[in-house]
Amino acid sequence: QVQLVESGGGLVQAGGSLRLSCVASGLTFSRYAMGWFRQTPGKEREFVAAITWSATRIDYADSMKGRFTISRDNAKNTVYLQMNSLKPEDTAVYFCAASFGYATQRPLDYTYWGQGTQVTVSS
Repeated sequence: QVQLVESGGGLVQAGGSLRLSCVASGLTFSRYAMGWFRQTPGKEREFVAAITWSATRIDYADSMKGRFTISRDNAKNTVYLQMNSLKPEDTAVYFCAASFGYATQRPLDYTYWGQGTQVTVSS
């Protein structure tokens, strides 16, 4: 059974930082591209960042470039999202996802999803 478990969310003031983690089990983690997405009530799931299995290709949504950093540790079956200079509009539930294909921006390309972790940024 594949499981993706996110952690590290919480309440932070604007300008602060958080580091999200996602631990995978039940799959050969090093064969999967990983992505981070976020969602707020009433809106579609939004792409945040993605990383290939080898970390040779990384992609970010334009609004996250320069503030967020995605990384992975295949030995620990873990993908991370370092979020700096957080803004109130970053408030959302953040999800990690695994794709056996490319590290794309499309949620439909990802097979496995975590339950999400809430990030709240106060002004």
